[in-house]
Amino acid sequence: MKASVFITLKSGVLDPQGKAIEGALHGLGFEDVSGVRQGKLIEIELSETDEAKARADVERMCERLLANPVMESYRIELSA
Repeated sequence: MKASVFITLKSGVLDPQGKAIEGALHGLGFEDVSGVRQGKLIEIELSETDEAKARADVERMCERLLANPVMESYRIELSA
């Protein structure tokens, strides 16, 4: 099973990289762009075949290491 974890800063948390990307896009002529937020994607291969167990394991990984729950939110997608 494969897990994809999408991690982004929570709304209200300053995102200097997002602002830099937004400024660069404006410099390239994409003036209609606003509110750019930067995040990260982590892909994990799991040997677990039970979806509920795999999701619970990845949740624990996020809470303990992958994401900072104070500043970041995350979304997990599982696929076979």
